[in-house]
Amino acid sequence: MDQVSSLPGIGRKTALRLVLELLKRKPEDIERFANSLTEMRNNTRFCKTCNNLSDDEECSICKSHYRDGTTICVVADIRDVMAIEGTGQYQGKYHVLGGIISPMDGIGPSDLFIESLIERVGQGEIKELILALSATMEGETTCFYLFRKLGGMDVKISSIARGVAVGGELEYTDEITLGRSILLRTPYEVSLKR
Repeated sequence: MDQVSSLPGIGRKTALRLVLELLKRKPEDIERFANSLTEMRNNTRFCKTCNNLSDDEECSICKSHYRDGTTICVVADIRDVMAIEGTGQYQGKYHVLGGIISPMDGIGPSDLFIESLIERVGQGEIKELILALSATMEGETTCFYLFRKLGGMDVKISSIARGVAVGGELEYTDEITLGRSILLRTPYEVSLKR
């Protein structure tokens, strides 16, 4: 119960219910469950290109020849990739920063995968960056930092339309709103003038 309740969002009562449920299962089901957790931990890594989760050196999105390699959607974490992919509206590739700049939490630009993003843009194949970060103070700070770092490069920088509520997290936004925000994105310079 202690191990299950150590997971985020799982309190002691929920952990107890889950453990009691597991105890009702057949031993081979429990073994299969435990093995799948071990395999997940041992065989999952970060994509060398975009930092998404992968079971190979490069994730399936980066490997895909059907995706638009000239457009990169910059997100804070892997849950944001999943949320955007759930909309079915975006056909480009991604760059996962691994968080957002948050001085209060001790997270600065050097703690994120910003340098690898700059390197990707510097290769000259990327035509547009979509900044799809949460509409929080930290998300906006990170967008502004990226805009300043990449502003001199030959790349269009846009941000998702703010159909996503200010102060909202992408993973909790419904798919229709998030999909529309991707389709109706605006140049980042426009959002600076608001």
